[in-house]
Amino acid sequence: MDVPEVPSKVDPDALTNVLDGRWADLRRAVRAQMTGTEFRDPVDLDVEAHRAQVLDQLRALAATDRPALGFDPAYGGGGDVGGSVTSFELLGYGDLSLMVKAGVQWGLFGGAVQLLGTERHHEKYLREIMNLDLLGCFAMTEHGHGSDVQHLCTTATYVDGGFVVHTPDAMAQKEYIGNAARDGRMAVVFAQLVTGGESRGVHAFLVPIRDAEGNPMPGVSIEDCGPKAGLNGVDNGRLSFDHVRIPREALLNRFGDVAEDGTYSSPIESDSRRFFTMLGTLIRGRVSVAGSAGSATKRALALAIRYGEQRRQFMTPDGDEVVILDYLAHQRKLLPALAKTYALHFAQEELVSKLHDIDSSAPEEEQRELESRAAGLKAVATWHATSTIQAAREACGGAGYLSENLLPGLKADTDVFTTFEGDNTVLLQLVAKGLLTSYKHDFEDLSPLATARFFAEQVVSTVLERTSARKAVESLTVGSDSDVFFRREWQLRLFEDREEHVVEGVAKRLRKAASDPFGVFNSAQDHVLRAGRVHVERLVLEAFTAAVERCEDPDARTLLERVCDLYALSAIEEDLAWFLGHGRLTASRAKAVTAAVNSLCSQLRPHARALVDAFAIPEQFLAAPMLRS
Repeated sequence: MDVPEVPSKVDPDALTNVLDGRWADLRRAVRAQMTGTEFRDPVDLDVEAHRAQVLDQLRALAATDRPALGFDPAYGGGGDVGGSVTSFELLGYGDLSLMVKAGVQWGLFGGAVQLLGTERHHEKYLREIMNLDLLGCFAMTEHGHGSDVQHLCTTATYVDGGFVVHTPDAMAQKEYIGNAARDGRMAVVFAQLVTGGESRGVHAFLVPIRDAEGNPMPGVSIEDCGPKAGLNGVDNGRLSFDHVRIPREALLNRFGDVAEDGTYSSPIESDSRRFFTMLGTLIRGRVSVAGSAGSATKRALALAIRYGEQRRQFMTPDGDEVVILDYLAHQRKLLPALAKTYALHFAQEELVSKLHDIDSSAPEEEQRELESRAAGLKAVATWHATSTIQAAREACGGAGYLSENLLPGLKADTDVFTTFEGDNTVLLQLVAKGLLTSYKHDFEDLSPLATARFFAEQVVSTVLERTSARKAVESLTVGSDSDVFFRREWQLRLFEDREEHVVEGVAKRLRKAASDPFGVFNSAQDHVLRAGRVHVERLVLEAFTAAVERCEDPDARTLLERVCDLYALSAIEEDLAWFLGHGRLTASRAKAVTAAVNSLCSQLRPHARALVDAFAIPEQFLAAPMLRS
């Protein structure tokens, strides 16, 4: 098969220029700061020493203007949402405990105060949050309610001019709360607001959890979650409340308020819609997790590819030992993953730009599309991080299993990314639901039962109408392999056609839900998840295509074209059963896809080092003993 050629050598800096994108100056500044000795990796530290080191690093960050980037300029912030998310993302090159603790403090806690509160909260708290005079927590997850936030059981009841926050039972205990076990003084607590004997749904409240001396406030119980598989520099804790009284002004009241006489008011009439509007303002954390997972993935690949270029194994007939990255099997472990990492990087940059540019007055449909994209990219990026870091560990053999060589720490620290800031399986269902219900103005409960009822009650023929005018698929199956495999329009059309077919299939299955809505939905859940996944894969390919078009250096652009081909063709190869079963590829063409992936791996192998060097990871985070020559 004739694979389009690439230049013999490409300058990594030219690739870095494309990767750095819109916030290039900020990326360079953050990378420069991270070379400081205060941002060293934890080596042989116990839990308490690790937590202390991370807090010191957090204070070093607070001494710069970067933590303030995402906040309102009226209170000393930078008004740069995209820059704020980008700076969090880059912390993923180093100790991920620092990234998570920074995300809790300035992304979740500070973000909730800014986005759910009003001027009275902004004036009182934002400066202290930015400069770290007030360390805080984000207390949403309960022992019995993780993804199902809408039905959490902590209550905040309005009584005699204030709220009484209470944990009714063990299942309502706030769990896995970052900053709670050691450093946090205040928490944004999500609870069911009750006034006049009526529940008004989940709202957020500012609740002090420690006094100035660090002792728990009256009625507040704090437990340490203890050592975890990773991220032990983050002091995760459990919180419970025994009739803790807070003032009426502690309610973050942007979307709902309670007057002195207990009267409730809100600019959004529907409880369900108000809840999802409130959560929708808090997607920065989810976007940051996806980006940080990408940074950790890049670090793992850089370590593994550097090792693969110097480790030798087995003799050639000439008596020379072979560098292991020259083996196709080794290339297969790492290079398709590297191509997907590039693809996800560009999709992440596009998402961050959309988040930065969207206006609070934007149409609801646009807001929902952003939330859906953030959910889907977080799921795909964190699953990719988990699988790629494992592949990188295996590619380094026994050396990759030693803590000193960094990969075990990356593996442990990123493992939880697939289930925090939204469980990935739930998030992909959210994406699929968005595809099927985007024509409906209101936004419904996301629970399986409510979703099932929705499909039983609503007419989904709109989805069918959207996809019934399907283009003929002959163009996907005719022509020679060399003609079509490396044509971007063919790759894009194949991804689009798959998405249309899968979404249409889900809609048809869920139309049968009238008699047994939950049963039908449950039996179609695999189909629903596939719809979410293939939608995200199409968006990622489009983002990569757009990035290639932006590349001004001709050699770098040619190389990126082939990396994009490898992403597209390896994704097709992973789903060959679907493409074959639905007549989108012939049997001979399916075999040719695998041959094309092999050829691309061989062609890109000489450029592997340049491709990972282009990530511009500070060298101190690649200083693994296994790489010493």
